[in-house]
Amino acid sequence: MTSEKLPTPFVFLLIAASLIAIQARSSQAAEKPNILFIMVDDLGKEWIGCYGAQGIETPHIDALAKTGMRFENAYSMPQCTPTRLTLLTGQYPFHHGWTNHFDVPRWGSGGHYDPRRNASFARVLKQAGYSTAAAGKWQIDDFRVEPKAMQEAGFDAWCMWTGYESGNPPSAKRYWDPYINTREGSRTYKGEFGPDVYCDFLIDFMKEHRDEPMLLYFPMCLTHGPLVTTPDEPEAESKLEKHTAMVRYTDKLVGRLIDALNELGLREKTIVVFTTDNGTGGMIGTRLGQRVKGAKAQMVEAGTAMPFIVNCPGLVPEGVATDALTDFSDILPTFSELAGTQPNDKFPVDGKSIAPLILGKAKDSPRDWILSVGGGAATFRDNHVSPVQEYDDRVIRDKRWKLWVGTDRREQKLFDLENDPWETHNLLDSSAPDAVSARKRLMAVIQKHPPTDAAPGYTPNPAQTWDKFDYQPPK
Repeated sequence: MTSEKLPTPFVFLLIAASLIAIQARSSQAAEKPNILFIMVDDLGKEWIGCYGAQGIETPHIDALAKTGMRFENAYSMPQCTPTRLTLLTGQYPFHHGWTNHFDVPRWGSGGHYDPRRNASFARVLKQAGYSTAAAGKWQIDDFRVEPKAMQEAGFDAWCMWTGYESGNPPSAKRYWDPYINTREGSRTYKGEFGPDVYCDFLIDFMKEHRDEPMLLYFPMCLTHGPLVTTPDEPEAESKLEKHTAMVRYTDKLVGRLIDALNELGLREKTIVVFTTDNGTGGMIGTRLGQRVKGAKAQMVEAGTAMPFIVNCPGLVPEGVATDALTDFSDILPTFSELAGTQPNDKFPVDGKSIAPLILGKAKDSPRDWILSVGGGAATFRDNHVSPVQEYDDRVIRDKRWKLWVGTDRREQKLFDLENDPWETHNLLDSSAPDAVSARKRLMAVIQKHPPTDAAPGYTPNPAQTWDKFDYQPPK
């Protein structure tokens, strides 16, 4: 029966029902934007154009800042593992326990990210109806021992460099001839450039799931060593030439992802977050006229204050440079609010949502301070991955003042970042009222935190022949 033969009131009801359904779908899309979270490995502000880098061009990243929101005061942790566990769980390292770097596939010994004892932003969003994918570098599980690690962390699909697996030389390759794990297992992708494989995977996932809310997590392998040539600059020879080529290729991949979102009609539905996990690994760049030595694993601003850009046309305000405070513990609660859900009550969260700020509904973040902690390599004692010391050194800051705290839980240094951004004048002994007030205020926050750092929470995996420590599983 055609609509012409239906009674007029019934036609009106059909039209109304259709409009309501369309409106509901539109409302659902608005409430659940896609999230593309891009995190570059080992790259500080001194290599990003919109942050004042000189001698390098990053046009696609700069375009995100120009048409979105650029954060000046965003803290990562100073090293790989502490950063990755902090953003995944929403907890600081002194709570989740990974205060030091621990390369799980390389060192083994039962240690790993344990989803039964830790939160995951991917699981939160998956439970909110998102399709979830990850590509790039994970390195907090050994896929030989935990083939379902990514799935248990909340990802529907993944394409991850395995990390260097002790005893398996091909797995050292993350760039040319990369050794990659997917649902089908791990293998070498002969003749291919890893960053292209990871990027292609995410674009294919976008195409397949374009009609669903998506979480796309891209923890890049670039620009971490080893320094290599790229498909665009195969003639690069020196360390600096290779590093700058890798930075330029990073920018190119960002452009490819943005182009894919545009082509799929998803650009206005996708909140893009661009950041890096810690400072640059050893190279010297120039920023704002200042020579900046790569500060990975260090507590100076070049090691902790990372690029952080948020962009979504129509949702995120355009052309904003904000001094709002945020750190990586805020990522899980922020993504949760953007998805219209809440973190799992089973796992306490240290961070605070900055969703109202990035959506233009607030002028500032809810943070009075941000913190960075975690460096060096972890140790192994009493059959458990453990922090090197009971209390790791850390830095805490507000918009103006930065306090360094040592392993004895005592103040070490105080800097006025507003007037001394390169941290050259220690004002810890200053009698100036504003310096004294800042020291007391920031130290009061530190004293509310645990007096000792937690050890990583996990149920040990079975001992393996390649383990680097004398590990015996509990009986």
